[in-house]
Amino acid sequence: MKIKNLRWWMIGLVSLATVINALARSSLSVAAPTLFTDLNISEEQYSWILGAFQFAYTVAGPICGFFIDVVGLKLGFFILIIAWSLINMAHASCHSWGGLAFLRGLMGLSEASAIPAGVKCNSEWFPAKERGIAGGIANIGTSIGAMLAPPLVVWAIMTWNWEMSFVITGGLGLVLAVLWWFGYESPKKHKALTTTEAQYIREGQEQYLDADDKKPSVLQILRQRNFWGIALPRFLADPAWGTINFWLPVYLMTVRHMPLKEIAMFAWLPFLAADFGGLAGGVLNAFLMKHWNISTVNARRIGFSIGALMMLPLAFVGFVDSPYAAIALVSVCGFAHQMLSTQVIIMATDLFKRNTTSTVSGFASMAGWSGIFICTLIMGELVKVIGYNPFFIVLSVMDIIGAIILWTCVREHQVATPASQQAAMA
Repeated sequence: MKIKNLRWWMIGLVSLATVINALARSSLSVAAPTLFTDLNISEEQYSWILGAFQFAYTVAGPICGFFIDVVGLKLGFFILIIAWSLINMAHASCHSWGGLAFLRGLMGLSEASAIPAGVKCNSEWFPAKERGIAGGIANIGTSIGAMLAPPLVVWAIMTWNWEMSFVITGGLGLVLAVLWWFGYESPKKHKALTTTEAQYIREGQEQYLDADDKKPSVLQILRQRNFWGIALPRFLADPAWGTINFWLPVYLMTVRHMPLKEIAMFAWLPFLAADFGGLAGGVLNAFLMKHWNISTVNARRIGFSIGALMMLPLAFVGFVDSPYAAIALVSVCGFAHQMLSTQVIIMATDLFKRNTTSTVSGFASMAGWSGIFICTLIMGELVKVIGYNPFFIVLSVMDIIGAIILWTCVREHQVATPASQQAAMA
């Protein structure tokens, strides 16, 4: 049976995968206040647990991306989904901070596959003019998963215990693996894809970015100016998102003195805002390309720059009296970050051949998570001494620097404008 608009079902499946991926990743931060008490974990030990995950995630980004490019998106991502789900469930058997750090590191090795998988799907299934919106839908899963984590994990803790929260989030991953295996296929092999849609996708893609028979060359990717033009902005941007993901519940508990129930009620709001931010960036891309005839890459750069300016309120989070006002400011920044993050992630599909997009995305993810890892270790050492405010201030301006790099380092001559793409296909 043929299915109309099948490409949107495929990116929806990827979005579901990123929801479960982020849910598993965020479970620890929500359970952290309970773990601090039950396992006598300190802020410094917690930073090392986070650091183990972030270091492994950082290293594994390009490995997962290369694995998916070589093995194929369907099989490669299926294997990695099962891996992170089983490891997440194993957290329930661990009762020391060192054991949690070890399991968290193992989990990071497979969880790093989500973004490269989403980029790969986007590059295969969508024409250039729709990749912004598709990227927003794929990336929205990250914030939805983080948004669902507080109520789900707190419910599991209050109903059973903290161990059960990891069993539940890991079990959802195994369900996802089954859905992925039977639901996903590439455009060339999917039997439900209509001829009309296949032609629409093909005609809307840049022919010079078509996949070739060569395996991705890591050295060739790292030598390209365009790679560093998208990797460095991620290095600067992602620490703010990592801080919101991993430190917000701890900040609300230790500095704002919010009880666990209120954290569950309000800590998801920045991630809801982030959902809208990811979609807003994609819609803005489509508008700029269609109505103002702005090139694909410049549309992404404009979206990133607007998001960077909207990150500035993060500097004031520590200076407002009300914890709810602080959450509101963080929510604005959640919207802004996901808006700009989607832009720079999608650019891997605009600048590199389709058989290398997962590898490129993996290395760019490595840059972003390197920033998160470094920031986490610094916060673990200094947050007790200088507090959170200096970190909020520094993180609020780093995306401005990222925007400057994006405009100056990325060369657009390899990317055609929508008008020239149509002329070339005529």
